[in-house]
Amino acid sequence: MNELGNLKYATGSRRPKYRKGRGPGSGNGKTAGRGNKGLKSRSGGRVAVRGEGGQMPLQRRLPKRGFTNIFRIEHAVIRTDDLARFSGEEAVTIEKLQASGLLKRGGRDGARVKVIAGRRPLETAYTVAAHSFSAGAKKIIEAAGGRVEVVER
Repeated sequence: MNELGNLKYATGSRRPKYRKGRGPGSGNGKTAGRGNKGLKSRSGGRVAVRGEGGQMPLQRRLPKRGFTNIFRIEHAVIRTDDLARFSGEEAVTIEKLQASGLLKRGGRDGARVKVIAGRRPLETAYTVAAHSFSAGAKKIIEAAGGRVEVVER
């Protein structure tokens, strides 16, 4: 009779519990299937990810190159082509660049803003305020009748 109290697993669906190191009769006594001696036979014994067995580690064999300049000034870059989304009447400031989504960071707290030359000339005269300008950007803005204003940090 098949009642809830008499239910059993189907024959062959479950393996018996594997008991390592429980004497010779278990078939896995003495060394518990770990072979003889050595690092891998010990508890917690494993080779480190970068372990090279006493050989000089790769990280120390390779030469050091370069350095980090602690005085480097980061610039958020804007191209003159991007100025086309503004109207020429008002000045293009860092705040307006941020509001338009052209700048992810920049202005007072973030990186400085630098305007660089785009690929085509401007059709509208813009007054652009930024921390720095490339020579090409200055030329393009002024050729369109615009003005360049350098903002001090």
